[in-house]
Amino acid sequence: MESVGEFFRHVRETKGLTIDEVASKTRIRTDFLKALEEGNFAKLPDQVFAKGFVRTYARSLGLDEDDAMNRFVQTAGAFYDKQEERERLRVKQAEDERRKRANRKILALAVGVALLLLVLLLTREQSGLVLRRPASEPPPFAVHTPPAVVPPASEPALPPPKSLPALEEVPDEGQNADVEVAAPAPRSTASALTQPATASASTPLPNKPAREAAVGPPMVLDLEALELTWVVVQVDEGSPHEALLRPGERVSWEGREQFTLTLGNAGGVRVELNGEQKGPFGPSGSVARGIVLKREG
Repeated sequence: MESVGEFFRHVRETKGLTIDEVASKTRIRTDFLKALEEGNFAKLPDQVFAKGFVRTYARSLGLDEDDAMNRFVQTAGAFYDKQEERERLRVKQAEDERRKRANRKILALAVGVALLLLVLLLTREQSGLVLRRPASEPPPFAVHTPPAVVPPASEPALPPPKSLPALEEVPDEGQNADVEVAAPAPRSTASALTQPATASASTPLPNKPAREAAVGPPMVLDLEALELTWVVVQVDEGSPHEALLRPGERVSWEGREQFTLTLGNAGGVRVELNGEQKGPFGPSGSVARGIVLKREG
């Protein structure tokens, strides 16, 4: 059996009709009619429209429509079956790709939310433990005591001057012979200047203010971390000092009148003033503010 396209062309030529005349009569585009006669079904629209073209073409030539449809099914059936299979495959691939894109978006969103929660959690934990330290002031982890003034190594200490006997001035006539004159002041002054400056336990060091000598010996504050904690210490009327202490770390401060403390973990730090333990100032994990330690007596 000849194909439907060859059948249509044979009948059309037998009746002496051209493609343009059939196109004008059927109102089907010329390129579609040529594709149908040549069996080039890929240039035709979907199968539903192609079947409509076959019926219209057969009617215009006075042919049996059912016979024309049977020829079309036998000729183009394999092509349209493959086309339908390709279309199903294309739809399936498009659906799979859409599902993959949706899954990637969901996964990226889940990872982003997890990272955001982790950052918020870490920020919340750190904000309760760490305070920013002023950039211009280093942490006071140790008390620096000024060195005692000692004689230079190149100048050995001189022995104390021997006591000089009082000088007797020979009295002139008319004066009392029993008057004794003390040693001249310049010699005593020169002798004192030759002595090196030394520190004495009963005399304050030259670089210590007279006010400190009047107040008394300095107070020493010792802090030992039992747990991770931050502390803020104000010595006398000075600027506050901040420090982050890890378990086992110990720091000291020296003051004259008082210490004002803020403990980020009141139960996680041991406080000693001049070797005497103070506190505790609260349970572990609580913040204690405004703790004032003064000199006793």
